[in-house]
Amino acid sequence: MPPVFAHGRLRLYLLKLLDEAPRHGYEVIRLLEERFQGLYAPSAGTVYPRLAKLEAEGLVTHATEGGRKVYSITEAGRAELADRGGELADLELEIRDSVSELAAEIRSDVRGAAGDLRREMREAASASATRVDDESWQVAKEELRKARQEWKEQARRAKDESRRAREEAQAARRQAKEAQERAREEVQRIAGQLQEQFARSGGVLGSLAGAWLGGGGGAAAGSAARGDAEAPASEWAAEWAADLVPSGDAARDLDRLLDRFRDEVRDAARDHGVTADRLAEARHHLAAAAARLRGTLGPTP
Repeated sequence: MPPVFAHGRLRLYLLKLLDEAPRHGYEVIRLLEERFQGLYAPSAGTVYPRLAKLEAEGLVTHATEGGRKVYSITEAGRAELADRGGELADLELEIRDSVSELAAEIRSDVRGAAGDLRREMREAASASATRVDDESWQVAKEELRKARQEWKEQARRAKDESRRAREEAQAARRQAKEAQERAREEVQRIAGQLQEQFARSGGVLGSLAGAWLGGGGGAAAGSAARGDAEAPASEWAAEWAADLVPSGDAARDLDRLLDRFRDEVRDAARDHGVTADRLAEARHHLAAAAARLRGTLGPTP
């Protein structure tokens, strides 16, 4: 029987199978048997040394799952697979041709074996016809019938085993695909929950922006908000945001001041926490500040 894979072809086909999905060695053997329709199955002594060599060359890697090595292709392996795309197409044609040749060879072997058996039985019957009676001839015919029946049973078992192997391989592929889908859905679900939590956290921070004015945002800010005599609001306002150099564009400078205000309020809320009382007081101060700013920025009388 000629070799199923030419030199270097099995290595290329192993990379192709691992590019489709991570697999353990036994699954690779079963998948190869399925691709050859049960007519050929490589031995473990053929597959595992080649997987180890591919791993040593950095083309595949493995992880241990349930006590078994599960091999995955690396980026270097994908690069080699891409570079040898033309060879891979030729290899698929070679596999189809190999399957046809193997099937024809097996059919020829079976026909030859059956023919040899019939010939041997006829020769044996002919040689003994002159010296055995009718009962002996019936025994010979029965032996021939049993031999034919046994051959048919062996052929049937071989066919059933091949079918079961294909079904097991298909089931394994379906299970792997379902596991990947479940993992992808779980990741998407967790990502959605995280996005929702971040969105909700952002809304809470915005609603608690007045906590800095409500308590814990600094002595000068607290004094200005409450009208403390030791730090009048006018003095605090003169010092607040003094490091922001005017740009000459009043609208832009107003945006910068509002950004500074928002950042400081959020920092205070994060550092010192917000209670229900502080939130109520902060809302009161923000409402008062908003009313004053609307008056300040309103139409000039």
